[in-house]
Amino acid sequence: MANTYGKVSGTFQEIENAYGKVSGTWQEADEIYAKASGTWELVFAAFTPGAIQTLSSGSGTFTVPQGANAIHIQAGVGGGGGSVGGADYDKAGGESSGAGGGSGAYVSDKVFSVTQGETISYSIGGSGSAGGKGYNTTGNSGGTTTLSGSTTGSIFSLTGGGGSRGINGGVQGPLRTNIAGTAGSATISGSAITSGTFRDSDGTTKNVTTLNSGPVGSFNQSGNGAAGGNNGNCGGDNCRINGSTGASSYAGNISGGAGGSSSGSGTNGGAGTRGSGGGGGAAQVNTGSTNGGAGGNGEVRYRFLRVQ
Repeated sequence: MANTYGKVSGTFQEIENAYGKVSGTWQEADEIYAKASGTWELVFAAFTPGAIQTLSSGSGTFTVPQGANAIHIQAGVGGGGGSVGGADYDKAGGESSGAGGGSGAYVSDKVFSVTQGETISYSIGGSGSAGGKGYNTTGNSGGTTTLSGSTTGSIFSLTGGGGSRGINGGVQGPLRTNIAGTAGSATISGSAITSGTFRDSDGTTKNVTTLNSGPVGSFNQSGNGAAGGNNGNCGGDNCRINGSTGASSYAGNISGGAGGSSSGSGTNGGAGTRGSGGGGGAAQVNTGSTNGGAGGNGEVRYRFLRVQ
């Protein structure tokens, strides 16, 4: 369907909304048809949002559809940082917990201006992989999630959470220094829409401020990630210490990976999800120490709107 135009004050202008009188009342038209060569053809359709689309890896492009002027980011986050395992020693007088990975910066239920027909480029931050169980080891940072338009320019950049570290340790001491993964940072460059109405997929007209289906649960939210947990070291040779919790993402609404358990044979640190950090490994379990977990992948969940 081609663009539809009407003459306003002697000048043809593209039709964005159309109205007709029904029983004496002006009502917005959903569709307009015109007869061409004896056949009725659709020449105008009011923009209706589609379903939420999810991008969970990689990079690529998509196009702003005809009639849309805004993109609703239900959720967007950088990748979560990986954690390190615990460390056990011979005669160092203690044992080491693996610190948790940091979480990525986020966007939740923000609406940005875009231009119909422009190309939107995206890159989704990958998860940070876990480090080892040694006396000097580092988990990997999560990747950066970005969104930008060919006309609009940069919309946002959400850096991933940092990987945790364990440094300067030795088999007979000293105990290593445990460093939690750092928080990712949010840079919001797009033009945010904070008022106005749109026609939703159910045909009703809603205010943009009612958009609250994202992880934070309220409209127009964005911010930095969080640092991972850090249980440090326990005192006394062969003491047991659990792994540290990975940082939660989306302002505490998506939990980080659980720290590994030091009970019995122990458990590994859990992996993060949706940009949260990986949980650290434990020590001193029956077999020495356990591994840390990877961070969660970044993501973008979006749909297009026409905001009035």
